[in-house]
Amino acid sequence: MRKVADCSTMPSENDCTLKISGEEDEVMRAATEHAVSSHGHTDSPELRDTLRGLLRDEEPAHA
Repeated sequence: MRKVADCSTMPSENDCTLKISGEEDEVMRAATEHAVSSHGHTDSPELRDTLRGLLRDEEPAHA
């Protein structure tokens, strides 16, 4: 199942609205890069654990 990381669900100084969806490994890679480059976090196992805990299943698109 595809996963979603939605930055708007977390408080941030810049009111970030980025939403990333895809396979879990793709989302984790992109979300980690985003957290480091846009929000000043340090890439660490703790950050990745936090991000993984925030992932949600993507809701199927309705035709």
